[in-house]
Amino acid sequence: MTATVDRPVEEAPSGGKVPLVELKNVGKSYGNITALKDISLRVHAGEVTGILGDNGAGKSTLIKIIAGYHPQTDGELLVDGEPIKFTSPKDALGKGIATVYQNLAVVPLMPVWRNFFLGQEIRQTRFPWALDANAMRATTLSELSKMGIDLPDVDVPIGSLSGGQKQCVAIARAVFFGARVLILDEPTAALGVKQSGVVLKYITAAKEAGFGVVFITHNPHHAHMVGDHFVLLNRGKQKLDCTYDDITLEHLTQEMAGGDELEALSHELRGDKG
Repeated sequence: MTATVDRPVEEAPSGGKVPLVELKNVGKSYGNITALKDISLRVHAGEVTGILGDNGAGKSTLIKIIAGYHPQTDGELLVDGEPIKFTSPKDALGKGIATVYQNLAVVPLMPVWRNFFLGQEIRQTRFPWALDANAMRATTLSELSKMGIDLPDVDVPIGSLSGGQKQCVAIARAVFFGARVLILDEPTAALGVKQSGVVLKYITAAKEAGFGVVFITHNPHHAHMVGDHFVLLNRGKQKLDCTYDDITLEHLTQEMAGGDELEALSHELRGDKG
């Protein structure tokens, strides 16, 4: 039941690869409030698309549209080149789009293997059809190992793991249950340097395995380390859209921090008069 990217990559009319997910001039309004406007981006297999922005930039709204929680008000959402409008997260999951949220939605006191199969448990084939704990333990160990996650004891409560380990378990779970596109919601936000490094390593591993990764973050350093393509949101609008080769970390950081506004503030704080 492991997820593999074995579908032949189709070619777009322009000669390029068809994106797994594409947004064309997508907007979202709640009554008179515009949360997103004219957002266009592509998520390709084997690439990491970094979505950057501060609080209130529109990142959460964008996630909810791709993940099927809220349909867009304007524009088109395409999956494998075909226009679609999700009505629920189940629709998105059916198309192989899985979201790993920052809070992870785990049950801290349950063992790792129970959390791995939470809501999709394996049951024995004979009456009384009890949970097949041995099968789930073995599968959890195997799938974590495939992701390069060294966790010898899956009977420990998942709450006892580090933040980075929990993120990696959630990523491995999404892959096992059929994801082709992984949306990662601020996976390094609450982690230290070492644990952030662990998560970034597995983001790269997912990319190299052929998955399309959407990496939501407010940290330009983390985005630049693993990203192939960057989209910067600012107050619901798309401020930047470029590839790794088109932008340096310094430029990305400056754009994220406010660009000219930050430079003007810096001059003001230094007391420069020119």
